[in-house]
Amino acid sequence: MKGFSPGVFLRGMAMGAADVVPGVSGGTVAFITGIYDELIESLKAVNIQALQTLFKSGPAAFWQYINGWFLLSLMLGVVASILSLARLISFGLQEYPLPLAALFFGLILASALIVFQQIPESRRQLVWLICGAVFAVAIGELRPAELNATPLTLFLSGALAICAMILPGISGSFILLLLGMYKPVIDAVKHFELVSLLCFVAGCGLGLMLFVRVLSWLMHHHRPPLLAVLTGILLGSLTIIWPWKFDAEGLLLSESLAPGWQNVSPWEYAQHADPQLLVSSIVAVLGVVLVLSLERIAKP
Repeated sequence: MKGFSPGVFLRGMAMGAADVVPGVSGGTVAFITGIYDELIESLKAVNIQALQTLFKSGPAAFWQYINGWFLLSLMLGVVASILSLARLISFGLQEYPLPLAALFFGLILASALIVFQQIPESRRQLVWLICGAVFAVAIGELRPAELNATPLTLFLSGALAICAMILPGISGSFILLLLGMYKPVIDAVKHFELVSLLCFVAGCGLGLMLFVRVLSWLMHHHRPPLLAVLTGILLGSLTIIWPWKFDAEGLLLSESLAPGWQNVSPWEYAQHADPQLLVSSIVAVLGVVLVLSLERIAKP
């Protein structure tokens, strides 16, 4: 009989840490650690049939139907990571933004390679890959909106952001940033503002239950095009997480998305601030090695 899984819990912690950072997706972590398909199918199983199973056959059958131990282990890891790492990630974004961005750049680049290797060779898939890349680049070109943090906007932001969080390559935190809701949500986590958190979580729950069914259908019926689009999204999202931006002056995405920012080379960036090129390059390579190692471990 299955029980609590420390391995899945650790994967959940990695997903939670990724989802806190604008530009990095928890879905990417799920994909490279080999639990993405199981996650989608387990979430999809939380439906009317699950409730019928609960009433007809009891809690044990219901728990088995929804793959409860897997979901519980994963969600506990995500929540523990967000609650414990929100301050740490926020500190890292402010104090060590360039190496941190370089690390995530390496992680995403290696993730794109892993997903790409699963796509059957076809010119049609190449077209889908390009579409995904264009979509991600277009998202990156958008600028933050100004929304007031009300229960309704928190609910709607959660519903939209969770769809991005579960997709490899699309960052839910970045979507929140574009909506102007990133700081209110992070502050709500830091200060445990219960009402705000409940509104946001309720939106996440609704968005997840609706979107996961679409994603599951695509995984079963159009897997090659979907993987091609996801690969393109991962590659396109590299423009979002690129460390060196003209107006950043040492700040990462959460602080540097003012109108007019643009990616520049490290040498152009050096005219404004220390590009930390050596450290950032080493950290990026470590990110690539880490992902490829995780994929090799998780493959069996």
